Amino acid sequence: MPTPKQMEKLATEADRRRAPSAAGPDAPLPAEYWESVLKDPRAGATVAQARQRRLSEIRAHVLRVSCRRCDRTVEIQTADAVRLYGANAVWKDVAQRLLDNTCQQRTGRHEEDGCWPAFESP
Repeated sequence: MPTPKQMEKLATEADRRRAPSAAGPDAPLPAEYWESVLKDPRAGATVAQARQRRLSEIRAHVLRVSCRRCDRTVEIQTADAVRLYGANAVWKDVAQRLLDNTCQQRTGRHEEDGCWPAFESP
């Protein structure tokens, strides 16, 4: 049977183990976490900035754009896009051309005609 002093020591150790950690849902995240997030290469460009990139700046092997209107997706290899549209072409313009070339939503009205691109980050 443990002595009263040993029982107190065991109880304090058990309380310490049961105490919630500092990384609870409401606790602020440590500075190391934010540093690693900001150093991640994917944090360098937003989707809006990625749309404005030239094809020569994009490192992805496959470029993908989908239509918000008809849910159609068009993919093209970056090398093929550079060959067809040139290395200085802007990805936003190329994606719009790719969707418009195969558009099924033609109404005859300029405001409603064509596809509505939804860009995925390259």
